[in-house]
Amino acid sequence: MSGTDESKEAILRRLNRVEGQVRGIIRMVEDGKDCEDVLTQVAAARSAMNRIGIHIITRRMQECFKENPPDSAQEAIEEAIDVFLRFSSSIGPVAPE
Repeated sequence: MSGTDESKEAILRRLNRVEGQVRGIIRMVEDGKDCEDVLTQVAAARSAMNRIGIHIITRRMQECFKENPPDSAQEAIEEAIDVFLRFSSSIGPVAPE
């Protein structure tokens, strides 16, 4: 992933925080904690991952357009929409297993 060192560090800090949340969720399940409490933590971790994704998309668009300006505004819009749709499809509704 390209980007400034500061941007990478911010992303890594956020990912490390989520990693800690997931470890905490694992402990909660192992300890037989209440389902509502576990689900609250799962929702928090998912929300944090979504925010990380939005952060990455934002940086990607800024960097990409600076480094490789598109030939047209329409091309820039199409690329931005494509990147966003690929990410947003991964955060859509989750069907029960």
